[in-house]
Amino acid sequence: MRKSILMFVFALMTISVAMSCREEKTAGEKMEEGIEDVGDGIEEGAEEVEDAVEDATDDN
Repeated sequence: MRKSILMFVFALMTISVAMSCREEKTAGEKMEEGIEDVGDGIEEGAEEVEDAVEDATDDN
């Protein structure tokens, strides 16, 4: 019985330490990441348009 209680307490402590070590992002970091994602999406869209234009001009 005592071993199971100690194992439970040890597991609980391990989980709490792991959760406290988790890196949390600030609002500025989240915003910067979102802006980068939007920029990447725009860049990919532009590349797709460029490929489509090249394909259309190659066919003629």
